[in-house]
Amino acid sequence: MPRPFDHVIFTDLDGAEGVLVDLNTKQYFQLNETASLIWRGLSRGTPLADIAKEMTELYDVTLDHALTSVEAAVARFRAHHLVTSGS
Repeated sequence: MPRPFDHVIFTDLDGAEGVLVDLNTKQYFQLNETASLIWRGLSRGTPLADIAKEMTELYDVTLDHALTSVEAAVARFRAHHLVTSGS
């Protein structure tokens, strides 16, 4: 299960969107509503499938589409060294 690194700080902007700050690199990343939902789920230790299910309850998407979106977001977080490489 991927988890956010301790050196990455999430700030909620408006209850939907957010910003990540990597304290090691001083880079920041603006997250849209969907990416923020995924980040919050990872922070809680929620399994990826459960995050995808939550997305289907909030948005008009299939579970397959939601799971693909969650996996793609996690891959981007990993590529920027924002989360652990757990699967």
